[in-house]
Amino acid sequence: MSIFEVIMLLCFGAAWPFSIYKSYTSKSTAGKSLVFLLILLTGYVAGVLHKAFYSYDKVIFLYIINFCMVSVDTILYLRNSKQESHSVNNF
Repeated sequence: MSIFEVIMLLCFGAAWPFSIYKSYTSKSTAGKSLVFLLILLTGYVAGVLHKAFYSYDKVIFLYIINFCMVSVDTILYLRNSKQESHSVNNF
């Protein structure tokens, strides 16, 4: 287990609750990118797979937690995008 890997994942993980809250309350996709979120999800999957197959330790849980938070933000992005398209079509 690398302390630097733990710090990186904790720092990234600390930002996601704020992003999720903003996505949930603003109901807007402004400042968000679906491509970026999908790239992050891919990276976290790669991290989990690496830990599972080559270097299993407790850090895998940080990857899983971060993956879950990015997944929630991605779902909110899709919800907000759908709501935005409905509001545009209603005018």
